[in-house]
Amino acid sequence: MENRKRYKAVAEAIASAIADGQFMPGERLPAERELVDHYGVSRPTIREAMLVLEVQGLVEARHGSGIYVLDRPQGPAAIDVETSSLAIIEARAVVEGEAAALAAVQIADSEIAELEKILADMIAENQASRLQAEPADRAFHMAIAQATHNGAMIAVVEQLWTMRDNAPLSHVMLERARRNGMKPTIADHRAILDALRSRDPAAARTAMRRHLYRVIDGLLDATETEAIARAREEMSAQRTWLHQRRT
Repeated sequence: MENRKRYKAVAEAIASAIADGQFMPGERLPAERELVDHYGVSRPTIREAMLVLEVQGLVEARHGSGIYVLDRPQGPAAIDVETSSLAIIEARAVVEGEAAALAAVQIADSEIAELEKILADMIAENQASRLQAEPADRAFHMAIAQATHNGAMIAVVEQLWTMRDNAPLSHVMLERARRNGMKPTIADHRAILDALRSRDPAAARTAMRRHLYRVIDGLLDATETEAIARAREEMSAQRTWLHQRRT
């Protein structure tokens, strides 16, 4: 099975199991590790499948407790063909990497100055206790696209950012990442800006791609943090129950 389609297949299988009554409303789904073993996929694949089910309104994630089934749908649940948040970032790494390389040979001093200003705005935004969105982050990346002076490149980058902000799965994953304290990495953006200032296309491409692959790692770490938190709370509850039985 193609890697990028696995999370959809898992989501469809679990949705069908819910529709068939194998998982009843109010019931907690098996732990992530059990689902990994059962479906023979990776943990990130299971997490993306859970996001699909959550967006579809079939399950809800309860912090520190697990994933619970909501009201059972009438008939098999249809899973929307949705581009995953990680796939969007992978596409951005390819497109925006080339945009950065092109911008490095086209960018004007005034555009460098604008990026410096946006980076300062990003630093200020990061000082907020929790971000609701990342306007400076988007402005930074769009300014680089604008610096290519290539209308097609600008349009493609803008479309990818629109997908990033509005696609349901991406929205849910970003919200979880924000809840776990994930913010734009200033050092990564500074490295991109330094490469652009040096008019070095190869360095700009590398800095942009490295940054976006780190974003993928950060999103996976954020969902891992929630899974670990749930496991710890479950273990704590089990210890409490055992202690009460012994006393």
